[in-house]
Amino acid sequence: MARVQVAFLAIILLALVISLQIINIQFIQGADWQRKAEEIGLQYRVKKANRGNIYAENGLFLATSLPLYRLSIDPTTASDSLYGAKIDSLCILLANFFQDQPRLNYLRKINDARLNRKRYLTLNSRLLTYAERNQIAKWPIVREGSFRGGVLFEKVYERTYPFKNLGIRTIGYINETGDGAGLEVSFNKQLAGTDGKALYQRVPGGEWLPLNSGAQIRPVDGYDIYTTLDINIQDVAHQALYETMQKTEAAYGCAIVMEVKTGAIKAMVNLGKTKNPEGKLDYIENYNYAIGDQGNTDPGSTFKVASLLALLSDTTLALQDTIETGGGTFQYYDRTMTDTRAGGWGRLTIQQCLENSSNIGISKLISRHFGKKPDKYIAYIRKFGLATSLEPSMKMSGMAKPYIKSPQDPTWSGVTMPWMSIGYESRLSPLQMLTFCNAIANDGYLAMPSLVRKVKKADDDIEVFAPQIGKDRIAPPAVLEKVKMAMEGVVLRGTAKNIKNNRFRIAGKTGTSQKLNARGRYIQKYHTSFMGFFPADNPVYSCIVVIDEPKGEDQYGADVCAPVFRRIADRLFDQDIEVQSSPALKREAPLFQTNLPANQVGYAEDIKQVCDILHIPTMSAKNDELVSPIAGKFEVDWQERKLKPNTVPDVKGLSLRDAVYMLENQGFKVLFTGKGRVKTQSLMPGSPLRKGEKIIIQLE
Repeated sequence: MARVQVAFLAIILLALVISLQIINIQFIQGADWQRKAEEIGLQYRVKKANRGNIYAENGLFLATSLPLYRLSIDPTTASDSLYGAKIDSLCILLANFFQDQPRLNYLRKINDARLNRKRYLTLNSRLLTYAERNQIAKWPIVREGSFRGGVLFEKVYERTYPFKNLGIRTIGYINETGDGAGLEVSFNKQLAGTDGKALYQRVPGGEWLPLNSGAQIRPVDGYDIYTTLDINIQDVAHQALYETMQKTEAAYGCAIVMEVKTGAIKAMVNLGKTKNPEGKLDYIENYNYAIGDQGNTDPGSTFKVASLLALLSDTTLALQDTIETGGGTFQYYDRTMTDTRAGGWGRLTIQQCLENSSNIGISKLISRHFGKKPDKYIAYIRKFGLATSLEPSMKMSGMAKPYIKSPQDPTWSGVTMPWMSIGYESRLSPLQMLTFCNAIANDGYLAMPSLVRKVKKADDDIEVFAPQIGKDRIAPPAVLEKVKMAMEGVVLRGTAKNIKNNRFRIAGKTGTSQKLNARGRYIQKYHTSFMGFFPADNPVYSCIVVIDEPKGEDQYGADVCAPVFRRIADRLFDQDIEVQSSPALKREAPLFQTNLPANQVGYAEDIKQVCDILHIPTMSAKNDELVSPIAGKFEVDWQERKLKPNTVPDVKGLSLRDAVYMLENQGFKVLFTGKGRVKTQSLMPGSPLRKGEKIIIQLE
């Protein structure tokens, strides 16, 4: 029993000592031990995964993460002999390479860190490329490696955007807290990958030194995103919109180009007003007005297309039926509607109401037919997709919600329908209006807009997003044809006749809405737009252009937005084979009544290509023949410019390049004066050929 009691007391005593020591370490000496732990502390810290790339449709990088390197050193690692012999050379190289401070500053900074036993020092904040890393790796001390020289190249990934500001708001960004915009945020889960962990040691000065112990959890790289954006179309739309924004000094603007059959967005440009470093007016992509709340506003007269489609869908009216629009004003209860022409339009056909954008004409038609059944009118508007959220198909965060007022809304009144029919009392984004317009171009099938085709990991498809096309038409084919005809009339004879061209047909609608001030009153500031599609007979692309608060003489959609649309359409027509091969363009085009240029000569292949683009019928000729144009009755004929062997060729009418090429091939030494095409030549055509002889050609 004595031994048991002694053992029991010993255990009690030991437990008491342990408890007291725990209390001593935890509470009395806790601060000291915590400080020592921090000095020699080891910790697993997050090692960021390589973020996935964002690609344009043609495989070009829109966003990528480049591997860069941070140059740092543990000044205590190098031996005294190595340090003493090489540190001065290293500092000279650092100063020459970075050119941010003299050699002595680098030497003083590294010496101080070595004396203070500081084990981690960033030599320069600028990150290095892979080529620069390899260059520096050959320097003194650095070439000894991390274990003997103490120099570290820490790999970090920096997000870069090869096309700078082109489409940057659509591509987006994301910051350290996860906030951002565009695709970077919307697809962050796929792009981010899975972070790993690496072992770091805390060193004096509060820095964390990465340890090359191999003890780490490798990060998993993010997936790649393949978008529908075409960088060439994006560039075309950006330049066209930017130049007009500069000219009109507008508040903001956007342009969207969509593929008719699929709803794929080929370009999305957003420009907001700012000032450049010199203090001058400039425009940058600072907000996504195409889909965001700031661009969600009264659509204006482009909405008249929806009103016309609803009217023709619910009646047997023809485009040739007429309505009296009066003398320019019309009273709806206590509000007066003003038409688009001072003094009014008088009696117009339904087609002319759209072509001339008559406020009174459209509102009268809608009020007369749907005045007692407003729910039916709103049902049509919803059927057209104008109240449908586009977020599920776009998969983009921050998209504005469409607002279409209903008769159940407490703010609905007797003047709501007349004003709604011409584009007021609604809130719709430019993309919402373009999606509706695109459905008309797509034979009535609603193609939901999309911006991402697929998510990939290397060559494997992780997720593929197929086009979402509605199964039912938004209106009968016969009705759609009437609306298309009316929209084409807007360009041929109506408010957008300034963009009519003879190469391909455009169907569209201008829009101009007055803006409200803070007190809810309309002011002399306008929200302008133009939406349409081309070629009108077999649409390939649809497009909308919006410019807010343009200044100067031109403040209407026809004068501001329609020309931007035309510039985009022209460029796409020139560079897109699918547009040029449209069946609508294969029909025989009339020969324009104009005088052909005199004394023009060229190779048949080159001239035929020009005539094909301009849809001018031509006779056939061998591609290597020199020809001059002659106006025929139904086509352009060619007069062959034959070359006789061993004689001086006739080069009059040729360009300088062609003339020099032909004469030098015959052995002549060519001198020329003037500019333009060849007017005269010093040697008579057809005279005997003498190789090496000089010939002087005069250009005009």
